Amino acid sequence: MAHVSFTVNLQRHLDVPACEAPGATVSEVLAEVFARNPRLRSYLLDDQGRLRQHVAIFVDGTQVDDRQGLRDRVVGSSEIFVVQALSGG
Repeated sequence: MAHVSFTVNLQRHLDVPACEAPGATVSEVLAEVFARNPRLRSYLLDDQGRLRQHVAIFVDGTQVDDRQGLRDRVVGSSEIFVVQALSGG
């Protein structure tokens, strides 16, 4: 199972502890995480299921390419890190 962890900035808004989740793609892994924490979905994805502009996901240190379908491949030992970008001036 992939190990999924979240930036501290996101954890300020929602209780999202690191977890293990099965799946062959980022989308499949996140579906399992969302089943455990449904409120997280709206923080990460828009109404069409695309990754929100202010969110980045890294799999084994590489940023995902498919922000719309999240079909980037995941292996059982993958480390997935979800980052909520900061903005402002």
